[in-house]
Amino acid sequence: MGRYTGPKEKLSRREGEDLGLKGRRALEGKSAMERRPYPPGQHGRGRRRPSEFSVRMRAKQRAKFMYGLREKQFAKLFDRASREEGMAGENLMRHLESRLDNVVYRLGLATTRAQARQFVVHQHVTVNGKRLDRPSYEVSAGDVVAILPGAPIEGLVREATEVAGPTPPWLLADPDGLKGTVNRLPARDDIAAPVEERLIVEHYSR
Repeated sequence: MGRYTGPKEKLSRREGEDLGLKGRRALEGKSAMERRPYPPGQHGRGRRRPSEFSVRMRAKQRAKFMYGLREKQFAKLFDRASREEGMAGENLMRHLESRLDNVVYRLGLATTRAQARQFVVHQHVTVNGKRLDRPSYEVSAGDVVAILPGAPIEGLVREATEVAGPTPPWLLADPDGLKGTVNRLPARDDIAAPVEERLIVEHYSR
């Protein structure tokens, strides 16, 4: 199945959480979550009690939509996380947050992860001075992520830095230089995301 290309805010309404899919629109108070804070569809206002399976699946879908991964990509990443030492859920969150597109977004160099992904795919982003075009590339401690000097997206990036929220503690942003440094890999407490990884682990372990 290909990447979802429908209305972005419909996904947030379905999950009942702002997934950060419409950055500037949400900041301007025009988010559909504020105007219609209930699931889409004619039965969106209903109060049907979800099953345990549904709760676990929705937790997985929420993380998948938020980080912009396809089903196969997400399943492979979870399999990788479950094979590593430590807790599978925390490993999964660390891998998701360390993706290059997410780092560009967290540094405030893009208003959404989708925009950050486009910047990376079009080779407007460098890591330690090297141009990369893989949004799934995972950064390491000490890496310097920057917008390519003279890139045609510079205006968009500067607009993004003006409305960016606080930078997480594992990153050091330099909005004037359109770059940032990875101080360390993120711990679970550093990740502000409406994701319950415990339910994702239960979903794949059923």
